[in-house]
Amino acid sequence: MAYDEDLANRIRELVLSEPGVTEKKMFGGLAFLINGNMSVSASGKGGLLLHVDPDETDALLAKPHAHPFEMSGRTMQGWLRVDPEGVKTKAQLQRWVTRGVDYAKSLPNKR
Repeated sequence: MAYDEDLANRIRELVLSEPGVTEKKMFGGLAFLINGNMSVSASGKGGLLLHVDPDETDALLAKPHAHPFEMSGRTMQGWLRVDPEGVKTKAQLQRWVTRGVDYAKSLPNKR
């Protein structure tokens, strides 16, 4: 499944003004990086893939439409999937994107 280009455009509108933002195809989707750190992605499996503070993972998984991100059968702390239903409105999307961007900005630059 290809990533949702409309969702990618909606994310782009929210992150475009961030310093150091770049786009990169990753994990089957279109990721938005801040200073080389992945923040949020329009996932190839639908919805968002989000990078967050690992210490907040469990609390965020309690939110509607949030699920653990698994890679090679292993759940990854600090990574979440958010169903398309959880990002239908601008406010919903903004909340998740802000979390991913804020976390990426807290990390050391990769470039």
